[in-house]
Amino acid sequence: MARRLRTSGPLDLRSQAILRAVIEEYVTSAQPVGSAALVERYRLGVSSATVRAVLADLEAAGLLTHPHTSAGRVPTEHGYRFYVESIVDSVPLPPVEQLMIRHQFGQVEYASEHWFRLAATTLATLTRAAGLATPAKPAAAHLRHLDLVAIGDRVASLILVLREGSLRQVQCGLDEPTDQDALSVVAARLNELLVGRTADQAQTALAALPGDDPAAALTRRIGERVVRSLAEFDAAATEELFSDGLLNVMAAPEFAQSDKLRRVFAALEDRAYLARLIAGVAGSGSIRIYIGSENPAEEMADVSLVLAPYGRPGRAVGVIGVLGPTRMAYPQAIGTVRFVSGLMNELVDHLYA
Repeated sequence: MARRLRTSGPLDLRSQAILRAVIEEYVTSAQPVGSAALVERYRLGVSSATVRAVLADLEAAGLLTHPHTSAGRVPTEHGYRFYVESIVDSVPLPPVEQLMIRHQFGQVEYASEHWFRLAATTLATLTRAAGLATPAKPAAAHLRHLDLVAIGDRVASLILVLREGSLRQVQCGLDEPTDQDALSVVAARLNELLVGRTADQAQTALAALPGDDPAAALTRRIGERVVRSLAEFDAAATEELFSDGLLNVMAAPEFAQSDKLRRVFAALEDRAYLARLIAGVAGSGSIRIYIGSENPAEEMADVSLVLAPYGRPGRAVGVIGVLGPTRMAYPQAIGTVRFVSGLMNELVDHLYA
């Protein structure tokens, strides 16, 4: 499918076409691109001498550079940025792939805890890069269901399933020996009382329990632990980051030196960095692209990110995207991320319907 060439920006159409050819050839080959290869493989309608002159101009403009060991050119970060913003449109997924993805997500429509892993895997498979996804984090989580499981005479495991898809598990100490039957009664009562409520709403509901009922004392104690768990979840800056396809990135020739990727992994494990990144993307309401040193963490200077928010502000917002070398097929990555984020929006809407 032909993609429309934009004419905005400081470059004429011929220069844009040659810059685009260099970038797309370099994305494919990972080798510096010379004028002969461009004339041979792309219908530019100009001579080799003209191509060489334009390449020199593009290099002077900071859009291309050439390694000292090669006569060919490679794009700079500025070149990639101009390419993304002024030359190409995103490439939409073919209808057959859209149907396939919708079918896959349809299988887990009512299991939101699986959405994020599936999103990361889908993005990795379609872009041959690394897929990333975070759960949709609400301003205030809602309880979907809870269970109490005896793990000792005076200890129980409290398992909370949140409406937004996360699962929390904590241990609760008990004042006296309590069997599973008694815990099941408490769990049933708390489910009736607290399901669908936030931490503040659950606290209000617990206050209505009678104070002189011995059974209510245990219910209130476990209920208060539920409230604390919900409040702790709300206070956390970000949740877990799901990723898939990191081997795709490791296979790129840019990362033959493993220390580069090691720095990337370290940055992705930094919750403070993730929180800032996610907040920036979620607040933008649109796809954000970070190319090389544009990334807010120095450790990420060798990769690019194509990220998009999903969900609904005021309800729950998460982020999905693609991580790969700066030599990334940006139009395909943008189109894929846009489609999957739209699908995730539909799922979140359905969750809150």
